Amino acid sequence: MIVYEANKQEFLEDVFHDELVTNICSNYTSKVGKINEAEVRSWDNSMQYMYRVLMDDEIPDNAGVAIEFKIPYTSKRVDFLISGKNNNDPAIVIVELKQWSRAEKIEGKEAIVKTAMGGGLVETTHPSYQAWSYASLIKDYNENVQKDHIELHPCAYLHNYLLQPENEPLTDDVYTYYVEQAPVFAKGGAGKLRAFIKQYLTHGDNKENIYKIEKGKIRPSKSLQDTLNSMLAGNDEFLMIDDQKVVYETALQLAEEAKRTNTKQVLVVEGGPGTGKSVLAVNLLVELTNRNQTVQYVTKNSAPRNVYANKLKQDYRKTHIDNLFKGSGSYVDRPKDELDVLVVDEAHRLNEKSGLFQNLGENQMKEIIHTSKLAVFFMDEHQRVTLKDVGTTKEIEGFTEEAAGVLHRMKLASQFRCNGSDGYLAWVDDTLGIRETANEHFMGRDYDFRVFSDPNELYETIAELNEQNNKARLVAGYCWEWPKKERAYSDAHDITLPEHSFGISWNLDTSNTWAIDAGSVTEAGCIHTCQGLEFDYVGVIIGDDLVYRDGELQTDYTKRAKTDQSLRGIKKMMKEDPEQAGKLADEIIRNTYRTLMTRGQKGCFIYCTDKELEQYFKERLALTELGYRPESFFKKDLEVAENYSGYE
Repeated sequence: MIVYEANKQEFLEDVFHDELVTNICSNYTSKVGKINEAEVRSWDNSMQYMYRVLMDDEIPDNAGVAIEFKIPYTSKRVDFLISGKNNNDPAIVIVELKQWSRAEKIEGKEAIVKTAMGGGLVETTHPSYQAWSYASLIKDYNENVQKDHIELHPCAYLHNYLLQPENEPLTDDVYTYYVEQAPVFAKGGAGKLRAFIKQYLTHGDNKENIYKIEKGKIRPSKSLQDTLNSMLAGNDEFLMIDDQKVVYETALQLAEEAKRTNTKQVLVVEGGPGTGKSVLAVNLLVELTNRNQTVQYVTKNSAPRNVYANKLKQDYRKTHIDNLFKGSGSYVDRPKDELDVLVVDEAHRLNEKSGLFQNLGENQMKEIIHTSKLAVFFMDEHQRVTLKDVGTTKEIEGFTEEAAGVLHRMKLASQFRCNGSDGYLAWVDDTLGIRETANEHFMGRDYDFRVFSDPNELYETIAELNEQNNKARLVAGYCWEWPKKERAYSDAHDITLPEHSFGISWNLDTSNTWAIDAGSVTEAGCIHTCQGLEFDYVGVIIGDDLVYRDGELQTDYTKRAKTDQSLRGIKKMMKEDPEQAGKLADEIIRNTYRTLMTRGQKGCFIYCTDKELEQYFKERLALTELGYRPESFFKKDLEVAENYSGYE
């Protein structure tokens, strides 16, 4: 979709007669909807600058001009396109327009800068990266661009921005790769932008390439397929076995069936921690793209999709594959069946509403089913850890029926976490009082579970194990505040246990990939930064929201930090329906620790702030038949067991 199109001469006349913005607004209202006043002002301002740039006889009058081109398969819009021919080759110049007057460099995040926006300083993508990524998206998914070999030449024009002669943030060395892909033109640089356009557009095309780019069918390019295949090849982390392969082949078959019969298909795959749901999701993303299907990997939390995107591309730079990984709120008001397949990981974490203020859309499950021909939901309802988590098989079943779709259900049983031990997972469920199992006193073989009385010893053990391959992390229940301001510059710790002279901070906000970043073992993760991810070993600090009193486990939602959003609204619920609210809060707290305690493939070590809870775990551990135990620790357990009144 294009909001405005004309040839160069028509564009110049529309600007000269003050008719351009009126035309844009009229078309925008009819094609898109309500217009933001700030956007109108930005059009009015930026188009005056583009008028000056294009006022050159050497730029062909019959070159095509398009404004606000919406890239299919995304919510992104390209500001300005100029089409023509580079000698005899079809070509388009992409111009990303910015009103910025200042910017700051951001360390530790690739292609991210900070600028004034919406009344404050915010982090956003570098203009060069933005222009380049748009060109990459068009090239990767527009069949006409691929077939006719249309050249795409991106750039950014910040007409209010004065480049500094020294130490300029936007052209700092950390951004060199992207500036080379899409040069930045700033205030006083109209002549340079004009020269850039003339370099690639020697002849006009009467908007032919604009028409081709708008009407091109959407399909993944061969180069994108090859890139994904090369990334996956030889990557042992994404190997599939047993029932993973069965689900994989079924999903591929359903994708073909949805396309062939024009019948909406929905697949729900249930599986506990470590059953390989995420590995399977990534494999489906790659193979379906390879089969010319439009597909995206979806999660509510950014941590899993950021980590899997980085694991997949390994040593590659930040690339266009990032567009394949989307948030669950990306499908509000999207056209029906716009995408072939949406693969939803951690579907139990889906929200009802979307948007920053939870005021957009109707229901994320419904929107995902509506937008895709096949929706694959990976689900574990025992990992719902906030009041907003509404993802359930029952809800998906209802929305599938409403969409006249066909629902399929499958289960994953093979364990890749906890050393392949279903026994440990069942033991955790039983021990935390989530469900009664036959594993009250059995954990299985070869899993290393320990209870520490000193958090310093717990951390030292995790740090030592992390030296092997960067796959050990410390996590904690959300019982300590997560301060936002100036965290990177503070020596104060967020999580403090004064009686042990212990302190550690939550993972800093400067990284989206804490789970795999080198050196992040010095920071603690929480449920929101580690759910859906796995380590070799995990250390868990259990806070005062879970205690042991009067012979039973008890939860206390009031011990959660104020900055924790997972129980937001619980006080109001307590007034309206205290019994139901108490049940929900209790379930969320237990599920949270279940999730944290099942992040380790080889071992889980815990420290409890409540000493009675520590004793409870030690007693349960002493009564557990275990195949693998460090000898010294086993002796300590026997001593505990002998002092335990219930032990025979």
